[in-house]
Amino acid sequence: MFKIFRKISLLAVGFLLWFIMPAAAETTVSAEVGFIFNTFLFLVCGFLVMFMAAGFAMLEAGMVTSKSVSVICAKNIGLFSIAGIMFWMFGYNLAYGIPEGGYIGKFLPWSDASAVDTGYSDGSDWYFQMVFCATTVSIVSGTMAERIKLWPFFLFAAILSGIIYPIVMGWQWGGGWLASAGFSDFAGSTLVHSTGGAAALAGVILLGPRLGRFTKSGEAAPVKPFAASSIPLVTIGIFILWLGWFGFNGGSQLAMGTADDAIAVSTIFMNTFLAGAGGVMAAAIVTRLAFGKTDVVQMLNGCIGGLVAITAEPLMPSPLAAILIGAVGGVIVVYGTKLLLSLKIDDVVGAIPAHLFAGIWGTLAVPITNPDTNFGAQLLGVISINAFVFIVSLIVWAFMKNTFGIRLSKEGELKGTDVTETGVIAYAIRD
Repeated sequence: MFKIFRKISLLAVGFLLWFIMPAAAETTVSAEVGFIFNTFLFLVCGFLVMFMAAGFAMLEAGMVTSKSVSVICAKNIGLFSIAGIMFWMFGYNLAYGIPEGGYIGKFLPWSDASAVDTGYSDGSDWYFQMVFCATTVSIVSGTMAERIKLWPFFLFAAILSGIIYPIVMGWQWGGGWLASAGFSDFAGSTLVHSTGGAAALAGVILLGPRLGRFTKSGEAAPVKPFAASSIPLVTIGIFILWLGWFGFNGGSQLAMGTADDAIAVSTIFMNTFLAGAGGVMAAAIVTRLAFGKTDVVQMLNGCIGGLVAITAEPLMPSPLAAILIGAVGGVIVVYGTKLLLSLKIDDVVGAIPAHLFAGIWGTLAVPITNPDTNFGAQLLGVISINAFVFIVSLIVWAFMKNTFGIRLSKEGELKGTDVTETGVIAYAIRD
């Protein structure tokens, strides 16, 4: 009798659970709890992206020669501070104060107007978007290292972070004309990385190469190698950037209030990692097969190229697709570097191939895995953003070059930027 009663009870409980489970699965957290989770995502991912500043600083400090390390440190902490101030003064409202389908927002300081029904704290969103802005400026820093004056660079950092970047950011993420046209850039392959790369390309063309970097035409070795100050430091920088990228892409889901959002962030983390790994190994294989040696610098930059490439769409690809997208980014870095050297463009850290070229690839590749996008809209976004940033940056750099100058004197460059610009020597020179 007891066994029969037990079976009936179990069947009743099972039926009850079956009856109520669908309704339970459809429930969501309260608006206030969702607000807390979403805000927490922005803040945590934001400080991961901020930690990328340390990665850029270490990468650049390791890639330059030993006589230019202190200035790199000054540039990186300075640009981050400038970007934060400018994004508060103008940038946030230039991007988000834009009318739907419009081109530019308002030149007004940002102010917090948080409310639970917005879904997240305004302050957390400002912080998250600000560190993206600072990342864009960081891309410019290393490209022009070892011959640019410090304060003209700071001035350009203010213009890029306060005006140029927020305008193009608003075209897509602020609901501007590119968003209306169907352009898609999930976390900024073009909006952040190509923007930084295009601004750097404009500057480095006007600035010119480091003294002695390129020899005369017809000589056996047209490119003179400059010894990096510390490859281990570069490697540490890449690992820090790789870690920060999980905040960069994962936080761009912009929500953590549902199970679907949590799954999406997890998928983004996985694809982000795999794309970086694909970029590393593709660069390793290509340099070995094409040039006879496995180039560790290209492996390290290949990681960045892979990460940049997946940033435009890190959610939709399968794991295998993420590896392949990243691998193409790594190959682009190798041959993009070779192209710049053939054009006698001196990009000290390889930022233009890794950010500009790989960013273009990643953005154009979005329709491969995301059926809701189309190639025409992606091409429109790539061309318009890069053309706008390059032309405006070229005008700004040209104005500074022809007024107060942007390049150190020959004597100052030979002494090193540490001596000339900061007076702080990073590494003691032994006799």
